[in-house]
Amino acid sequence: MGQQASAPRQGTKLRVIGAGLPRTGTASFSRALETLLDGPVYHGGTQVTLGPESDVKTWLELFSQWPAEDEDTKQRNLELLGRQTEGFVAVTDNPCLLLVPELMELYPDALVICTTRDVDAWEKSMQAVSDAATMWFLRFVLFPLPTMRFFPRFIDSMRRVWLHQYGETEPPTRTTYKRHMEWLKDVVPPERLAFVDVKDGWEPLCRALGVDAPRDVPFPNVNDGRAIEELARKQVPEDFVEIIMSE
Repeated sequence: MGQQASAPRQGTKLRVIGAGLPRTGTASFSRALETLLDGPVYHGGTQVTLGPESDVKTWLELFSQWPAEDEDTKQRNLELLGRQTEGFVAVTDNPCLLLVPELMELYPDALVICTTRDVDAWEKSMQAVSDAATMWFLRFVLFPLPTMRFFPRFIDSMRRVWLHQYGETEPPTRTTYKRHMEWLKDVVPPERLAFVDVKDGWEPLCRALGVDAPRDVPFPNVNDGRAIEELARKQVPEDFVEIIMSE
């Protein structure tokens, strides 16, 4: 999760579909893409919590009719997805990672890049995030806050979608991680799919994109856990933050 929402830039072409699961360095990955591709990146976790209310409302509408059961619904979902992603050079994180086939249809020249992580570390990290995001009182604490008031509904929506996609919800286990990787290999042509670990720095990502690594620029290192805590302290009363972060 980044610290601020990105704004679309008119005329920007979407070049990368980020397919990595949350907690695989997607915030650092997003920053790196901003540098390499010189454009705004739609990082889902950030946009849903810090972006305009129209963003989260659009996702709620799209996923209320996902997967599409007929051609009209499919076209409506593609329209909503295009509206969300137009003007960005890349999309990353949840919920875009669940819409790889739709995004490939909208952007046939875009490369799909999946960030990876040691599965044991990922499983442990997702446990902590799930515990905080699903606390029962968040619905009441966040209700007065613009955009964030929709966050519990968004989590409910994602719970249904992840159950459909991976067969489990929170806390997701290595089963979800494995099924996600297998799904990507099934739906994305090999020539359009790349896997990178942000711990490996610029070289693998630049090789996948066919660009030169920036000189004397360190690879971004955004601590997702710290970013989540900073967001909580901005949006949620301090007493509740202490409960959330201590779980």
